[in-house]
Amino acid sequence: MGLISFLKEKFSKKDNGKYNNGLEKSRSAFSKKLNDLGKKYKKVNEDYFSELEEILIEADVGVNLTLQTIDELLTKAKKEKINDYEELNSALIDILFSNYTNDTDLPTEINFDGDLPTVALIVGVNGVGKTTSIAKLANRYKNAGKKVLLVAGDTFRAGATEQLALWGDRLGLDVIVGKENSDPSSVVYDGVYKAVKENYDLVLVDTAGRLQNKNNLMMELEKIKRVIGKLVPNGPQETFLILDATTGQNGVVQAKAFNEVTKITGVVITKMDGTSKGGIILAIKNELNIPVRFIGLGEKMDDLEIFDLEKYLYGLCIGE
Repeated sequence: MGLISFLKEKFSKKDNGKYNNGLEKSRSAFSKKLNDLGKKYKKVNEDYFSELEEILIEADVGVNLTLQTIDELLTKAKKEKINDYEELNSALIDILFSNYTNDTDLPTEINFDGDLPTVALIVGVNGVGKTTSIAKLANRYKNAGKKVLLVAGDTFRAGATEQLALWGDRLGLDVIVGKENSDPSSVVYDGVYKAVKENYDLVLVDTAGRLQNKNNLMMELEKIKRVIGKLVPNGPQETFLILDATTGQNGVVQAKAFNEVTKITGVVITKMDGTSKGGIILAIKNELNIPVRFIGLGEKMDDLEIFDLEKYLYGLCIGE
């Protein structure tokens, strides 16, 4: 059974509601183009594959992954003598799925092990929805019964501390803040110290989003990590990069830049419901081998979902 048939059996519109709704723009562009392509070419030929390549690149799947996928699809089509476009589309989804998973067990949820808090650094450029994503993550784990602390480690951006403090007040969570332009590492130390002493489960640390000088950012993040490591020996256990899906391939550029500065353990994609180019998730994994951990499918607090590849592919390619 192909993946498309499997997903149709496994999910329905109701079962996959948030993914269906959140990926509506991407699906209407991607699926419609695939179907139109199939109607245009009654038989699969070289022109078909050329136009398919354009569709994948326009969907932000990325040039490298697109070329790799087309090569695999061509090989499969020749070997199995596939001429029907629906069968070819099914094979395309199979290849995209296998390329993403690569036979590895990809992490999703934040892991809580041991007696010490889990500390997660949140990085990303300004304007991608970093503070809102921190609030949504905090809300998710608060609702799961975890004791959550927010730390305003971005002490330089005007309004960043106030914005996080406001979210903390709305959610009923403690927020550790410092004075404007104070040393971020000292604020982080105070926060993690409090978390250890008062048995918090999760510490979410906001950080500055400046990429103009990567050396300064690297030094700042390394200092923050050293401070955390003094209190939580294996911390920070997570470093999440926040990316805006609507920025397209620029998101891949940002991911590469941050990955050079600090080891990213996962990506949080925001504003997925606002883009017609849903392939960015596949491109990031292919280019950097960093999994998407969470995906923003709307503006509500509970619209940040654990990333599920099967639900994503169903919503992108099949959903109603």
